[in-house]
Formats: sequence, structure tokens, C-alpha cells
Amino acid sequence: MGREYLVAALVAAVLTVLVELVVLRTGLFRRKAYWTSMGIVFAFQVLVDGWLTKLYAPIVLYADWAISGVRVPWDIPVEDFLFGFAMVTLTLLLWERARETTTPEERGR
Repeated sequence: MGREYLVAALVAAVLTVLVELVVLRTGLFRRKAYWTSMGIVFAFQVLVDGWLTKLYAPIVLYADWAISGVRVPWDIPVEDFLFGFAMVTLTLLLWERARETTTPEERGR
């Protein structure tokens, strides 16, 4: 077995970027509001994930063979940040696409 969580997290992040750049093209990555919101998401992720994954008293355990072993800050596996990026970004991308394809009247319902 080898680094499944790392591979899955990398694939999720890369696919999310490709969905934006090749398929949806919403322009989300060019918006300051997006990067500000991601900063807020990551700040709260550090607080919660740091508490859950701290090595001295973990609530969530990761198999050593499934992760890269890189943990920043407070013992958070770097893979968690990749998945967080993919999950939040893909949600926002799909939201933007839905907003672009609906009329103002449909949004007002």
C-alpha cells in the first residue's frame, strides 16, 4: 500500500483546477473575494483540523502508509488542505456555473 490519501488529495486538487480552467471557466481564480474566502476557510481549518489531528492527543488518526508525512501547522497532514481546497473550490465553481445559467427571475424564486 502506498500514499493513497496523498494521491487522492492531489488528484482532487488538480481535477478541480482543470474543471475551472478547461470546462467551467467562471473566472473564480481571478477574484480577490475567492482568495479571501479561501483564507478564511483555511484559518478555520487550521483551528479545527489542528485540534483533531494533533499528535500528542489525536482524535483522528492517519495510517502512516496513507499520507506523505508532511504535517503543517499543528500536525495537520498537508493532504487535508488539498482536500479542503478541492471541496470548497468545486462547490463554489458549481455554484457560479448555476448562477450564470439561471435568469434573474429564476434566482428570485
